[in-house]
Amino acid sequence: MEVIIDRFEDNYAIVEIEEGQFEKISKVLLPNAKENDIVSISVDHNKTEKRKKYIEKLMDQAFED
Repeated sequence: MEVIIDRFEDNYAIVEIEEGQFEKISKVLLPNAKENDIVSISVDHNKTEKRKKYIEKLMDQAFED
């Protein structure tokens, strides 16, 4: 998904998701971004699965008898 940074307000970037549809995103998630920049947002399923397995391993270790 691509969004366009319309403007910044306080700690938020107002981004255009679709023509005429806007949402707020924390500026922390957009370092070095400027108005009118196009930002790509994607989900990395491989990294998500690795993180899930890592957390499960930690949980197993924490709750071992």
